[in-house]
Amino acid sequence: MNGNANGNRIEPQPSSSAPAWVSTRGVTAGYGSCAVLDTVDVSIRRGDFVGVVGPSGSGKSTLLKALLGIVPVRRGTIERDQSLRVAYVPQTESVDWNFPLSVTQLASMPLARHRLTLRLAGQDRELVTETLARLDLTTVADQQIGALSRGQQQRAFLARAIVSRPDVYVLDEPTSGVDVRTRLDVVTLLGDLRSSGATVVVATHDLNGFGARLPRLIGFNRTVIADGPPTFVLRPYFLERIFGSPMAVLDHGGIPVVVDHGIAQPMVPAEPHRGSE
Repeated sequence: MNGNANGNRIEPQPSSSAPAWVSTRGVTAGYGSCAVLDTVDVSIRRGDFVGVVGPSGSGKSTLLKALLGIVPVRRGTIERDQSLRVAYVPQTESVDWNFPLSVTQLASMPLARHRLTLRLAGQDRELVTETLARLDLTTVADQQIGALSRGQQQRAFLARAIVSRPDVYVLDEPTSGVDVRTRLDVVTLLGDLRSSGATVVVATHDLNGFGARLPRLIGFNRTVIADGPPTFVLRPYFLERIFGSPMAVLDHGGIPVVVDHGIAQPMVPAEPHRGSE
């Protein structure tokens, strides 16, 4: 894939006065009697490329679902631009991989959702074919989705999102379990989508392979701990509060590299810190 990434790092864009896609104020949300999010204040503008980083169990997935309106809010408010089309790519663990669906059929679903068949007209068929080729899925286009590797499964669902031509991409751990090459390909592709005008929001626990290459990070553990460029968020002070364990950070060509990376149980700091450089 060819992209606009410099060394697979997505360059930041100047801050703009673009309108927000979504903004939250004091949001607390969760499931049943369990509150997962605690007093979350965050704003994502149109054209942003944002990575939500934190350990497993810290509420990253719940935050994405709250932003999408899937999880009910107990306290606080969420305002979102309802005019924008949104594509949501969930974690692969939530998918029924035994469902009799090929890669091509999966990618075609957004174009065929108002039809009784997944057969597509010429232009739509070309779009699906081009998208699968871009994601290196041509050779497995006719395979059932459960027969794919983990990386191919991730890319197949990303293909479905791209084919839907959304304004906003929301992805939950899109590089979980994939190899280094696939991870860098996905980073570059998402950067291309952002350069084309899309808003991209990604939840990930992969700091070095993914998070450090993005223009903006939200360090998250049930609430916002830090918000800004990787050089601001990926500091030992914030990392210990996000992951609950001391971490060191090295500089590699201007990209922060986190070492001594231990992940502890979710925790909430007494007073979250936010800011930017």
